[in-house]
Amino acid sequence: MPAERLPMRKIKEVLRLKWDCGFGNRQIARSCGIARSTVGEYLRRASIAKLSWPLPEELTEARIEQLLFPPLLAIPAAERPLPIWADVHFELRRKKNVTLALLWEEYREQSLNGYQYSRYCDLYRAWAGKLHLWMRQEHKAGEKLFVDYCGQTVPITDPSDGTVHEAAVFVAVLGASSYAYAEATRTQQLPDWINAHVRAFAFIGGVTELVCHDNLKSGVTTPCWYEPEGNQTYLNMLAHYDTASLPGRVRHPRDQAKVEAGVQIVQRWILARLRNRKFFSLAELNAEIRRLLENLNQRAFKKLPGSRRSQFETLDQPALKPLPLEPYVYSEWMKATVQLNYHIEVEKHFYSVPYQLYKQSLEVRLTAQTVECLHKGQRVASHLRSFVPFKYTTVTEHMPPAHRSQAEWTPERLAKWARQSGPLTMKLVEAIMESRLHPQQGFRACVGVMRLGKAYSAERLEAACGRALRLEAISYKSIKSILKNGLDRQPVPVSTPPAAPINHPNIRGSEYFHGGGSC
Repeated sequence: MPAERLPMRKIKEVLRLKWDCGFGNRQIARSCGIARSTVGEYLRRASIAKLSWPLPEELTEARIEQLLFPPLLAIPAAERPLPIWADVHFELRRKKNVTLALLWEEYREQSLNGYQYSRYCDLYRAWAGKLHLWMRQEHKAGEKLFVDYCGQTVPITDPSDGTVHEAAVFVAVLGASSYAYAEATRTQQLPDWINAHVRAFAFIGGVTELVCHDNLKSGVTTPCWYEPEGNQTYLNMLAHYDTASLPGRVRHPRDQAKVEAGVQIVQRWILARLRNRKFFSLAELNAEIRRLLENLNQRAFKKLPGSRRSQFETLDQPALKPLPLEPYVYSEWMKATVQLNYHIEVEKHFYSVPYQLYKQSLEVRLTAQTVECLHKGQRVASHLRSFVPFKYTTVTEHMPPAHRSQAEWTPERLAKWARQSGPLTMKLVEAIMESRLHPQQGFRACVGVMRLGKAYSAERLEAACGRALRLEAISYKSIKSILKNGLDRQPVPVSTPPAAPINHPNIRGSEYFHGGGSC
């Protein structure tokens, strides 16, 4: 029995992988990060409790725990018959879904006093350990996708300054058909690792039951021979595609033999052909990799019939699980505090949130296109992501009422409002905005002019604007002074044009006194 009871969510995951996905105990143990004996013990208890998948909705977690852990009953010791281990070994290799748990159940049906499951497994492993045979791995159709990075990199030259960056090359190989996928990524960091998987799934047009990888930190946070701890973001991506992680054992390169061979082939048949090429962008490099990849998958095998492509179409493709409706979107999480101006700072850009959240700490989810703000698990704002530093992205509904009313003013709206008082008022408002370097600098003066119409009437405001335009007194203070002093009710003084200069030979002009004349 397990040394300690697992959380109920992990027990349910064990049952799901076993009964819904058909995984073996070893695969379940690696995927869930628990011991294989623990997996076997929980499956044995579930079998005795007659549980099935999916679990009934009315079955509470407390009830499941009661069924799995009933009070222990003392069983008298008795002679227990041994199974024929050679037959057990043969059955395990013959069929995909045959497991030790199933064979143990059949053994107990014939031998009621036989060994318990844990002892049964121990005895089988002891027998199998004496074989000392290295067997060639047989990969079942649609079961495994092996992924890794090439040891070789490809230089990319920045055309702007000539600097060279070494791009990594991601490789994915299907187990049964050896159908290969490859692409160059800027780094081997988590975002590139995740997005390379997304594109690999799209390339093969489906999802395998398992994704096998080595102990790259982007996939495994804590390498361990018994219980490797997976990267949570990586596990979330795999869960989105309804598949599971199967990290290779430390210092066991045979676990990754398929992808190691794929990496070698990609380096020889693709990267070697690009060794004399100079690339100036990642997109340019990937276009060439994709072209050579098609040729690689179409090449005929030397010792087997067909090619990787034909084997893929025959074996792996029909067995793949369908892709989800939407591809996985890589996201990063961070925390941000709402500032006094009801904005949060994300990578030197500022995004608005409801002003009521001032001083609150928010969780921010970043994708390549969006910025999503959450408060206590509830989304409170969402914006298109901007990479322009020190700029603001503001939603009007997030602003306080006083700020909102001011922000709603635009030159078009002010002109439309002024037109209601009359054409001269509209002309003066437009003149005020045109007189400023930026129209927004004249908004306050225009609003002030329009409010004078409420105090003095639209007719008087129209007359005052006409007088101000004729006198070229284009300002709020001029309109206010005209209305306050009642000048809008008085005729505009007609300015007398200057008299024409007298042209006579006895009259000296200004040129005479600037050095043009003589005594």
